Amino acid sequence: MQITILFLCMLFSWIFLHRLKQKNRKGPKTWPFLGAALEQLMYYDTMHDWILKYLSQSRTVVVPMPFTTYTYIADPADVEHVLKTNFSNYPKGEVYHSYMEVLLGDGIFNVDGEVWRKQRKTASFEFASKNLRDFSTVVFREYSLKLSAILTQASHNNQAVDMQELLMRMTLDSICKVGFGVEIGTLAPNLPDNEFAQAFDTANMIVTLRFIDPLWKIKKFLNVGSEAVLDQNIRTIDDFTYSVIKRRKAEIEQDRGINKDEKIKHDILSRFIELGKDPDNNMTDKSLRDVVLNFVIAGRDTTATTLAWAIYMIMSHEDVADKLYSELKDFEEDRAVEEGVSLINDQESFDQRAMQFAGLLSYDSLGKLYYLHAVITETLRLYPAVPQDPKGILEDDVLPDGTKVKAGGMVTYVPYSMGRMEYNWGADAASFNPERWLKDGVFQNASPFKFTAFQAGPRICLGKDSAYLQMKMALAILCRFYEFKLVPGHQVKYRMMTILSMEHGLKLTVSKRP
Repeated sequence: MQITILFLCMLFSWIFLHRLKQKNRKGPKTWPFLGAALEQLMYYDTMHDWILKYLSQSRTVVVPMPFTTYTYIADPADVEHVLKTNFSNYPKGEVYHSYMEVLLGDGIFNVDGEVWRKQRKTASFEFASKNLRDFSTVVFREYSLKLSAILTQASHNNQAVDMQELLMRMTLDSICKVGFGVEIGTLAPNLPDNEFAQAFDTANMIVTLRFIDPLWKIKKFLNVGSEAVLDQNIRTIDDFTYSVIKRRKAEIEQDRGINKDEKIKHDILSRFIELGKDPDNNMTDKSLRDVVLNFVIAGRDTTATTLAWAIYMIMSHEDVADKLYSELKDFEEDRAVEEGVSLINDQESFDQRAMQFAGLLSYDSLGKLYYLHAVITETLRLYPAVPQDPKGILEDDVLPDGTKVKAGGMVTYVPYSMGRMEYNWGADAASFNPERWLKDGVFQNASPFKFTAFQAGPRICLGKDSAYLQMKMALAILCRFYEFKLVPGHQVKYRMMTILSMEHGLKLTVSKRP
């Protein structure tokens, strides 16, 4: 009995001292063994704003969890240290890899070291290819016009649309065409159900939950709960992905049979398939599967969600919508003069007018739409496609602000919070203001360690130019010819995934512009 009483006294004393110590540090409440897990679970659905609250009070926030410790950072100096200066000490790490492996495998976004370097070298070569850029421009134009045709029909029928879903379909079709050389047709006029897209979204949400769920390994072992759902969705994802690989391989062999001198096609998957014929690369179908899914999450989800937030921001700021429309109208008239084209003014020929305008949009001409570029970039500042990005810690280190981090923990830079920090962007940091990116009407870049939407350092996003190309192509056509209004009562909020998508989609009504 005395031993029990002594034990309880020691336990309560320990908890009391822990809580007393907690008062002297900034950050969420922590408990013995559990760390901050209870508070994180309470605020899981609004976690990005939960982190923002603490980072507004301190540029670095330490969040202990049951099996690791997260250090969240928002200061550009700390971010540069992690992403560039001491890059080798902050890999993706085994913890992150274990959470995401079921979905991303050993793809470029989930690996380190030589495996990452090989994939990045190949992808870098492809993204630098003029052939891929030109092909992408044609594909992005084609699918933007397909989306335009669906919106025209919706405006005729006074029918509301879920713009996020349509954009997800557009970018999925685009990445499959550009990245893998296949047409999957999710943006067909009848909008067919797509099991792969639905399974991918569900899997994405569940693997994100793993970061704060200490029981996920047990659930995985028992195949129960969220892990059982994840397993079912991964099967659907794999069925689709392996069928894409099989189809692409068959098409490559068929092309060779017709013309043995024909050069390999320029889609990314074809390049990796060719590399797989070299025994030194050890590129199996599983490796190709990982390549496909990593580029899907990069080329579909990030672009579509950014476009959805951009449209929401444009329609929520009438002055921005008017300025953007004026830029696009002036561009149309100037380009028509340069090209010697007579603009179609017949209101009955709406689709032909859109096609004519789209024909004026090239890689080079889109580069002159500075306000459009600023609108997209300002959207990414406030609604970055990847709102937080954790890195592992190999060895003990000290960040530039003096924060000590321990080996085995995680450091997470938080683009969502960084874009809202007054010490980064000034007193109007929370405001949507595209003009902050313009000087004398010309777009001006910011440091990638301050504007981290595309990461920075050795892992900076290879697809940045391609993403901007697709987003500018789509928004130029949509904002030139349509005006959007939010469906009354529709709630816009993010959902917790690795990508900052909208939980309830973006329900809009569409009307034509003159």
